[in-house]
Amino acid sequence: MKKAKSVFGVTGAVLVCALFVSGCQNKAALAYGALQNGALQKSTNAAGTLSVLLPESAKAAPEAPSAEAKPVSQPVFAAAEMPVNPIEIKEKMFIAQTNDVYLNPEDYLGKGIKLEGLFKREGYGQEYCFVIRYGPGCCGNDGNAGFEVAWDGEYPNEDEWVEAIGVLQTYEEDGYPYLYIALASLTVLDERGAEFVTQ
Repeated sequence: MKKAKSVFGVTGAVLVCALFVSGCQNKAALAYGALQNGALQKSTNAAGTLSVLLPESAKAAPEAPSAEAKPVSQPVFAAAEMPVNPIEIKEKMFIAQTNDVYLNPEDYLGKGIKLEGLFKREGYGQEYCFVIRYGPGCCGNDGNAGFEVAWDGEYPNEDEWVEAIGVLQTYEEDGYPYLYIALASLTVLDERGAEFVTQ
């Protein structure tokens, strides 16, 4: 997912936090974690995910294939090795932990992440996959928090409850860096957690 540009400063940091608890979306640009606002929308991808500000030391992975190269499909990324002792994004503090990753990516890049949530697909022309949970938004429970996920394995059906384990990485699209979890495993679970979280 993409971060706010540095020109937004503190305001940008506050907006990034708000992205995951704000959910009003328009039909032209459904977005996971994206604020539909002219200035910020300039740095969103086809799924509406917001670019993230990365430290200079963080290098983006090779650019994902373009929509022309592989229409209506998830960018192809190799599966990650199973991380040892991944950081678990827990249900009780799901939104807070997710926001911390986006606000402080230098603390998490290259580290293992584990989370449970709904599997979602989004995008126009090129498909993006996510593991999310819903949160408070401007219109009830229409906000969401979570991560883009990618690998070369099979993906589950939309809205299945999954456990995702992988490594936090970046890729570049249209000149902007996006965070995603390079999956080592994506498992459909029978027991579902809370789809709606408040913290």
